Order: sequence, then C-alpha cells, then structure tokens
Amino acid sequence: MSVAGPPGPVMDRDEVDRALARLDAEHEAIETSLLALQDHAGRRLLEGAALTGVTAERWTATEARITLLWAYFDAYAGALRTAREVRERRRWPSKDDLVELTELLRGEAVTVAGASSSGASPSLTGPAKLTERFTLEELVKRMNDLYADSLDMVVAADAVWSALPARIDLLAAELHRTRQLAHSVGVRPGEHPSGDDLERITRTLTALREQVVSDPLAFWKRAEGSSAPGGGRPHTERYDREARALEEVRREIEAVLTVRQDAEVRLGRLRDVLSRADRTLAEARSARGEVLAKIAASEVPAVSGPPTALQEQLAMASEYRRHAQWHRLSPLLESLEQKAEDELLRARESLTAVTAPLAVRAELRGRLDAYKAKVARLGHAEDPLLVERYDAARRMLWSAPCDLRVAEQAVLRYQQAAAEVLAPRVPQQGGPTDRTGES
Repeated sequence: MSVAGPPGPVMDRDEVDRALARLDAEHEAIETSLLALQDHAGRRLLEGAALTGVTAERWTATEARITLLWAYFDAYAGALRTAREVRERRRWPSKDDLVELTELLRGEAVTVAGASSSGASPSLTGPAKLTERFTLEELVKRMNDLYADSLDMVVAADAVWSALPARIDLLAAELHRTRQLAHSVGVRPGEHPSGDDLERITRTLTALREQVVSDPLAFWKRAEGSSAPGGGRPHTERYDREARALEEVRREIEAVLTVRQDAEVRLGRLRDVLSRADRTLAEARSARGEVLAKIAASEVPAVSGPPTALQEQLAMASEYRRHAQWHRLSPLLESLEQKAEDELLRARESLTAVTAPLAVRAELRGRLDAYKAKVARLGHAEDPLLVERYDAARRMLWSAPCDLRVAEQAVLRYQQAAAEVLAPRVPQQGGPTDRTGES
C-alpha cells in the first residue's frame, strides 16, 4: 500500500463493489483465454517441433512472453484476491477499508518480480528490473498486449502447418503417380526434358516441406492494415509454381501416352499418305512422258522423285514404336504427319502442272465439237467453209505432236466462221462478201 495514500478520491462501497464485479469478470475472461492458448494445437506443435529460422527466433520470444503472461496473471489474481478479502471483512466497510480498497483497485498495488518494461524477455545487455509495479488496469492492458502477440505467432504458425504440408503431401502423391506413368512410357531423367523436370520438382517439394515444417513463419504473409492476431494467410507462391510445373509435365506425359495408344493407327495413316504421294508422283512422271510425246512447243516442268528422307524417318518411327520409345516417337510423329501432308500436296500440284497441256488440248477438243454440234443442229453442217475449218482444227488437235498455239488459232477461226454463219444476214452496199478470202 502506498504511503502517499490512495490515488484520487476514495471509492465508496458501491464503487468498490462494481469495480470488484468488473475485475472478477475480467479475471475469468483472461483465465479462459490463457487456458485456450495453453491448449492451442499450434502451441503444442511449436513446443515439440525442431524449429529453425524466423520461427525459432519468434518462438523463443513468445515462450518468454507466455511465461511472463502467467506471472502477470498470478499477480493480478493475487491482488484481486486481497481486495476481495478486504471487502469481505465487514458488510459496511470502514473508511480505512475504503482507503485500502481504493489503493488496491486503483493504485500501483501489484508488484511483479523479474518483469521488463516492454513485457518481452529480459535484455542480455541492459540493466534488469528486479520488480515492477502496476495498477490493475495497467496490468490488464499489459496482459492483453502479451496475449495478442503470443496468439498472433501461434495462430500464424498453426495456419501454415494446417494448410501447406497437407497440400504438399497431396502434390507429392500426384508427383509419384506421374513419375510411375512417365517411367512406363520411357520418360526418364537424362533422356527426356519432362523426366528432368520431375526430378527437379521432387527435390523442390522435399526441401519445401522440410522448410515449412521447421520454419512455418517464413511462409506467412501478414494482411496489410490488420492488427487482429493471426491476420494474414500462408503464402503459397513456391508451392503453386511447382504445382503448375507438374501439371505441364502431366500433360506432356498424357500426350506421350496417347501416342502409345494410337501409334499404329497413325503410322498406318502416314504410310498411306506417303504411298498416295508416291503414286501421284509416278502418275505425274508418266503423264510428263505422254505430254512430251503428244504436245509440241510446250514447257513441261520436271517431276522429282519420292523423298527418301521421309521414308527414312518413317522407318525410324517404326523402330521407336517397336522399342517402346514413346517419348521419342511423339514429336517425330507430329513432324512426319505435317511433312507427309505437305508432300502429298506437292505431288498433286506437280501432277496438275504436268498435265496442264493435256487439259488445254481436251478443252479445245470439247469446244470444237460443241460448236460443230450447234452448227449441225441449226442446219449448217454442210457449209463448205465450216467443213474446211473444222477439218483443219481437228487434224491439229488429234495429231501428235500437237502445237497448242496453232491448234487454238484454228479453233478460234472455226468459231468465228460459225458465228458469221449463224448471225442474221444484213445486205451491205458494195456487193456480197467473199467469205473464202478470209485468212
């Protein structure tokens, strides 16, 4: 009790009773919170874990805070018990009783041994305080601060441990299944990039889990502007990055697996496309000989032979399939399929280019016969000029070699003569036209 007397006015009986009731409620609330902290799963895990890094440093400080918190609480409970005993001396407290109760309830009547002013662990270099005095209100505030700091650390560690290790374990299980599948299709480290990726992901996940278990606070991201204990969330950037990498590898493995399942069908389709390209080129070479024999004064493009490189790659693809080297077969098949389609298109274009003169000759023959039929239908089949010009054009188109330029001119002359015969005749001044004088 202070020699200088109680701080401020002396409390009356009603004020004392109300203060004691409020302090009793605070005592119960603080005790409940401390017991909950004592039983918190995160605190028990922290006590038994081999901690490292920032978590080890913060847990050392937090353990000291929790110890000090209980010392504060014991002092608080003792002061409250003393005040209750004074109040229970008599139903109507005397003036001296009220002075003493005012000192206990409002003055610096609580002495705590070994406390520091900050509420943290004692300094190793600065002077240590053997005792420190508080009012009950100050002590409650100090306990609230220590409790919030301690709970924040415990909740953060527990949140990381509750979230990340389980997720890492699930990802590791998926990684194990993917590794087995990769091995079955020949995707192995040193032989395929995806095999190397799986090895790297395995090492990263193993190290990540060890770090999460030993230093969970290194993976805690505090929420900006939040002062509540445990305000924040585990940051999972490293985990998310490895999960994405595993998903990419899994898609690659599935693509290789698909190759294993339909490799024979795709190889058969490739052989068919290349065979059609070869037949088309053979047809183009044969047609070129025919064109050179039947068409005169015409430039006929050369026809290349079948591409041996594609046949060699096709044979290599068959070998990969035979030896179950699916990871090598997959990219080769994709490349070959595109090249085979390109080769078939090139062969068709070559055939079209080579047979173009024959197509022109066929078009001229068809045009000549079409005009002859039209003339005959209109009753001019025996016209001497038309007969003469038809025979001339026909001889050129059905003789070998055929000069297409001369034959086209002959067909045009026949068309012109037919047009004149079929046109309505209009008398002209200067006498009749001599049709035989046309060149």
